[in-house]
Amino acid sequence: MSTTAGAPPRGGASQEPKAEAARRPTTRVVLIIIGLIALVVGALWLARWWTVGRFIQSTDDAYLQADSVTIAPKVSGYVTDVFVGDNQTVKAGQPLAKLDMRQYQASLDQAQATIDARAADIQRAQADILQQQANVTQAKAQQDVARVSLQHAEDDVRRYTPLVATGAETSERLASLVSTRDQARATLAANAAAVKAAQTQIGATQAQIAQAQAQVEAGQASLRQARLDLHDTTLYSPLDGRVGDRTVRVGQYVQPGTRLMTVVPVQNVYLEANFKETQVGRMRVGQPATLHIDALKGTDLHGVVDSFAPGTGAQFALLPPENATGNFTKIVQRVPVRIRIDTGPETRKVLLPGLSVTVDVDTRSANDDARRIEAENRHE
Repeated sequence: MSTTAGAPPRGGASQEPKAEAARRPTTRVVLIIIGLIALVVGALWLARWWTVGRFIQSTDDAYLQADSVTIAPKVSGYVTDVFVGDNQTVKAGQPLAKLDMRQYQASLDQAQATIDARAADIQRAQADILQQQANVTQAKAQQDVARVSLQHAEDDVRRYTPLVATGAETSERLASLVSTRDQARATLAANAAAVKAAQTQIGATQAQIAQAQAQVEAGQASLRQARLDLHDTTLYSPLDGRVGDRTVRVGQYVQPGTRLMTVVPVQNVYLEANFKETQVGRMRVGQPATLHIDALKGTDLHGVVDSFAPGTGAQFALLPPENATGNFTKIVQRVPVRIRIDTGPETRKVLLPGLSVTVDVDTRSANDDARRIEAENRHE
């Protein structure tokens, strides 16, 4: 018997269902395995989230910062020297710039000359006091002589008065003795006045010395100020760091407070992260943090929560919000949190203020605190 050309061989139709039936268990097993793997992965993720993930607080509103110092002069003048360049590393106490010091040196010399002049006045007055003390001594001696002369003249008048009454002596003699007594009395009064005048002159000279001494003290104050001004003509770096934003140039005239440059302590960079108020309830000082810096892709740094701001960022704004007026829309506030970066010197070389950071803070250590707060505010 011949077979018709093109007809399918016998039994072909029955083989296809068998192949499909053989593939179905394999597909089912694969799906079951994938489902089990997904279930295990989901369980592990859930367990991880329950034990760790739900305690991690994250924010990308975080930036590296440093306590930079603006360099500005305390005195005015023309800049004569600039000792540093842009982005240069400097040490604390290193000179940065210098102003023209000639006028301040002249003020210093003038203050010193004033002190010397007043000191000479004091020495001259002290010499005058010695001379005036000698004059007082001389006047007192003359007063003593006048007192003795007056006593002698009074004695003579007393002796000759009875004699004149009896006629033993003439009245002319008594008149002469009385005149001598009166002259002695006047001389004594004059000498007493001379003593007082000499003593008064000593007091006046002592007042001049006190005045000159006050002028010396004022001159010394001016001298100290002149020294400070002279010292301030040279500007020094107050800390270790790098020079940034340098605008000073030689020949520039500057006033006190003019911003010349900024010294950035790049070795002391820290992180300030602004967390939402709903995130900081369990945050505590000392909790660990993980830092993802945009400039260091693939490298995670570690840090520790160092401190919290005493208020939200809005409280320290130039124009704080006034929620007691007008319509109110609640806005979630943010609290600045300072985080200390724990890393070595090589890594710090690439950490610059202003870099963006994503930070994760592990708050698990606050579990006990949360329970105590809940117990403290529970109403039985």
